[in-house]
Amino acid sequence: MCETSGTSAEALASTPRPAPGAAVDPIALEPVDEVVVTTLVDNVFDALLMDDSERIRRAGFKAGVADAAQFEGGSTTVGLRAEHGFSALVTVRRGDTTTRLLFDTGLSPDAMVVNAERLGVDPREVQAVVLSHGHFDHAGGLAGLAGKRSVSSLPLVLHPDAWSRRRLQIPGRETELPTISKKALLGEGFDVIERRRPSLLLGGSVLITGEVDRTTEFERGFPIHEAWDGSRWAPDPLIHDDQALVVHVRGQGLVVLTGCGHAGAVNIVRHAMRLTGIPRLHALIGGLHLGGILFEPIIPPTVAALTEFAPDLIVPGHCTGWVAQHALAAALPNAWVQGSSGTQYRLAAQPVPA
Repeated sequence: MCETSGTSAEALASTPRPAPGAAVDPIALEPVDEVVVTTLVDNVFDALLMDDSERIRRAGFKAGVADAAQFEGGSTTVGLRAEHGFSALVTVRRGDTTTRLLFDTGLSPDAMVVNAERLGVDPREVQAVVLSHGHFDHAGGLAGLAGKRSVSSLPLVLHPDAWSRRRLQIPGRETELPTISKKALLGEGFDVIERRRPSLLLGGSVLITGEVDRTTEFERGFPIHEAWDGSRWAPDPLIHDDQALVVHVRGQGLVVLTGCGHAGAVNIVRHAMRLTGIPRLHALIGGLHLGGILFEPIIPPTVAALTEFAPDLIVPGHCTGWVAQHALAAALPNAWVQGSSGTQYRLAAQPVPA
């Protein structure tokens, strides 16, 4: 099924675009002293994960309290919500300056803000929002965010294709996806910033990749994905609005966050390295879109390539799929960590020798 692309247009759209040599416009990504990634929404919440360490902090059963008349005292402790979506709070520290941005917002209007409240995260401290792409399971929580704080002039960074009307073309049961409304977001007060090219945020310490060069032979996109071009449904396998967030932790390497990784995890890491000139992958966190029969054939080359990068931490989440999770855990046992809503990953610079 993965090899059945159908038309010549689909085949052409799935052809990798070569990107030889160094980047034409290299990015001067400022190194940071620390980045903390807090997963606000993921497909899984496991309160029994007990691998807390200096680098990893887990949320447990007692993340919050809810009214419940069947218990003495009228309340019970609750954990966090999990759903088919992704959202992460990214906290970056350079010297004495700490800044925060939101990378994706989950599927439902309230899951991200409910989890944030239970984790003690104040939405008013977020200084920008970045959408990895326009799919509804990454943009649904924008409504909840707007309901919890004034978003007037809050930067919202996305690719212009994020507004596209899209569907999944499964013969006999085509499924149109919810489409983000630019008018609605502008009406809420978001400062919408559309960029196809790379962007630097937070004083040059956070890179948003923009469109990712497709350089592998096996990461061919989403073959059943289509977009409305104004007159008809056309193949849209590459989902060009897919972009990643990149931070350079001083002395450690790149930390790369993906929403779904539609551009391909290997393409994304290569692109980040090429843009920044930094050849070391310190951590990869987020969805890798390797779940299901369409993508299982590319798990082996993906795992092989990621193993060659030798990251110190890899947290595949959201749409990665259990087959890929097991393969990555086996190939990278010292780096792989099970993702879960509410988990905090602290990645710090190497100590300066005395």
